Amino acid sequence: MEFVFSNPIFEWRGPAPFFYVQVPAEIATEISQMARQLSYGWGVIPVTAKIGKTTFTTSLFPKDGGYLLGLKVAVREPENLGLGQIPTIKLRFAI
Repeated sequence: MEFVFSNPIFEWRGPAPFFYVQVPAEIATEISQMARQLSYGWGVIPVTAKIGKTTFTTSLFPKDGGYLLGLKVAVREPENLGLGQIPTIKLRFAI
C-alpha cells in the first residue's frame, strides 16, 4: 500500500528541534483504520518513505488524531529541504 502527499515542513521545538510533515487528514483516516495491524506499539507505525531520490525508513507518530512523519537531517540535507518547504512524499507500509 502506498500513499503520495505534499505538506509543509514544520519545526517542533523541544530539547532539540525536530522537523515533521503532517500526513493529510484523509490519508490519516485511512491509516488509522489499519493502525492495529500496522503499529508496533504506542500507535507508532513503521514506514518506508521517499522524497526526491532519498528513500528512508522511519515511523509515523500519532498526534491529535492524525500522524506526523519525522524528517531527519540525513533526509533534509541531500534533498535541500528546509522549514516551510513542501516536499512530495511517497509512503509505504508493509502489510
